[in-house]
Amino acid sequence: MGQVQIYFEKCNRFEPFYIRPLSGIVGLYFIALTSGDIMYPFNRSRLLYIGMSEKKTNSIGSRLQGHYDGQSGNAGLFNYRSAQPLEFTFINFEMVKSMWPHRIEDLESYFILDFVAKFGVYPICNNKTGFEIQQKEVDVEFQIDWKHFGGG
Repeated sequence: MGQVQIYFEKCNRFEPFYIRPLSGIVGLYFIALTSGDIMYPFNRSRLLYIGMSEKKTNSIGSRLQGHYDGQSGNAGLFNYRSAQPLEFTFINFEMVKSMWPHRIEDLESYFILDFVAKFGVYPICNNKTGFEIQQKEVDVEFQIDWKHFGGG
């Protein structure tokens, strides 16, 4: 099993100006507080949500815009955004699919389950679990830089 380090790009403000250029991009996205932390059972983090876009027609840009507007139905994200500034970053699926032979849904599950292993619970605004990847053989181990979102 090979190991691959995953580092995140600098976060952008969670605002339409920064969201619009992501139209047509497929991948994972991460929404976080700009300051302050959430105390998770094993550590603290600014990360609120791990999401994905599986098709260009439902791109990272459109998914983020839906969260920004509240049309996604995720009341937690909308209420956090209403109360304080948020930021986001993303991973373009094109950049990792040569190392990841499974579906993007499985990659999202991998990231969610890794977060659970490191922090003790799902990100506070995630409603779904990461069970799908547990039924697949994974030939790569991602070392995810969760420190990008604070914590120890």
